[in-house]
Amino acid sequence: MTIQTADTVINLIGVIVAVTDEVPRVLVVDQGEQTALPNGLFRPSQHDSLENGLRHLVEAQTGLDLFYVEQLYTFGNRYRDPTEIAGGPRVVSIAYIALTREDTLPGENVRWANWYGFLPWEDWRGGRPKVIEETIEPALHSWVRQAQQSRRQKNRRERLQVTFGERRSAEMDAVLVLERFELLYEAGIVDEARRDKQALGDPPEVTAENRALEEDLGTPMASDHRRVLATALGRLRGKLAYRPVVFELLPGEFTLLQLQRVSEALSGAKIHKQNFRRLVANADLVEPIGRTTAVGRGRPAELFRFRREVLGEKLTVGLSRPKMRDEYS
Repeated sequence: MTIQTADTVINLIGVIVAVTDEVPRVLVVDQGEQTALPNGLFRPSQHDSLENGLRHLVEAQTGLDLFYVEQLYTFGNRYRDPTEIAGGPRVVSIAYIALTREDTLPGENVRWANWYGFLPWEDWRGGRPKVIEETIEPALHSWVRQAQQSRRQKNRRERLQVTFGERRSAEMDAVLVLERFELLYEAGIVDEARRDKQALGDPPEVTAENRALEEDLGTPMASDHRRVLATALGRLRGKLAYRPVVFELLPGEFTLLQLQRVSEALSGAKIHKQNFRRLVANADLVEPIGRTTAVGRGRPAELFRFRREVLGEKLTVGLSRPKMRDEYS
C-alpha cells in the first residue's frame, strides 16, 4: 500500500478530549489566526504505525503521553486543505480520538478549549440553545425555500427535520453531530463554507448579516477540523450506550455525581439523577470502595470505582443513548 506519493500525503489528527469541572475540553493548537486540532505528517521512516505516529506528534506538540486512543475516521475530500487549491498535494487525514484528563501544557500556542465553543448548538444542558431558534432555524428555513425544485426543497426540509427537529422542537438526536454540521456547511451558514468558496474562486457575498450569523455559530477551525471534531463528538455520544468510555475521563475513584456530570458533559444533555443511578446499578458498572469524600457543605459522598471485570462479563457495557431534551420549555 502506498502511504505517501508526490501528489498525496498522509496527515494525522488527534481529537484529545478531557472533562474538567463539568466542562468538556478539547486540546487545540493556535496556528496564527486559526485554531486547529493537533496534527502533523505521517512519516513512514520514523513512525512504526499510524497510531504510533499520532502519539509521537501529540507528545512533541503538547507534551502529553496518551493512554486511551482509537482511530476515528479518514478524511480525504478534494480541496479540504488549502494547499491543494494552490497546486499542492492531496492531503488525506487519519483522525484519532484520545481520552485523557486535563494537564498543564507547555508552550503558548497549545491550550484546552471548551468544545461547545466550536459547536454551541450541541449543548442542551441548560435547555434548548438559543442559537438554534434565533440563528440556525431562520437561516435553514430560508435555505430550504431557496431550492428551485420541489423535490430538492422536500429533501432539504427532511434533512432539517431529521437533524435539528421540527421548528422549535424540544428535542434533538444527540448522536447526529456530524450530520448537523454538514447541513450547516452545505447551507453556507458556517464560516468554513464561505472561506472554502472564496479559496476556490467563488466568493459569496459578505454582508453584515451573514458575518453576524457566522459569529453566533461558534469558533471556526483550520481546514475541516471542525468537521473532524463533530465526527468525534458524535462517535463518543454513540459509544456511551455500549462502551464505558466515560470512565477514561474520570479519576480512579469518583462519586456517582461526578460520573453523572461527565456523562452530561459528553452527551450535552441533563440526566435525571435517580434514573441515572438506577441505570448504573443495573449495568453493574461500578462498585463502592468503602470510603467517602466531602462534597460542599452536604454530607460526605460515597466513592466508587469502575468494575473492569464487567468487560469480560457482558458484550455491551455502557449507559444509554443520550437524549437531548429541553426540560425547561
